[in-house]
Amino acid sequence: MPLDQTLSGRMERRLPIVVVVRLAQVERTGEDGEERTYTDNISSRGARVYSIRPWQLGDALQLTPRNDGPACGNVVYCQRLADNRYAIGVKFQDCPITWSVVHRFDGLHSSPPAKSESS
Repeated sequence: MPLDQTLSGRMERRLPIVVVVRLAQVERTGEDGEERTYTDNISSRGARVYSIRPWQLGDALQLTPRNDGPACGNVVYCQRLADNRYAIGVKFQDCPITWSVVHRFDGLHSSPPAKSESS
């Protein structure tokens, strides 16, 4: 059954993958504007990421995992959490991300289950 975009705003399902990333605002450069954090979930078109600071809707940012190229996106929501952190929703710009972890994890769930020898 296809996902109804009018209810959730999502074009595809999110995968519950924790990836350590560098989070940086696009306008700032250098280590002082970066934060080392992690994702809560990811799809090829967006992610939920934790941050120690609030972000504004539309802020341009870059997420860079350790072994893959960066992905640029925009903040679509910022939710304050109970522990004084923030969960931010990121919509990736232009093309879907190609991080190896997304494809590796998604491949595990998209292949049909193996048949048992007794079948």
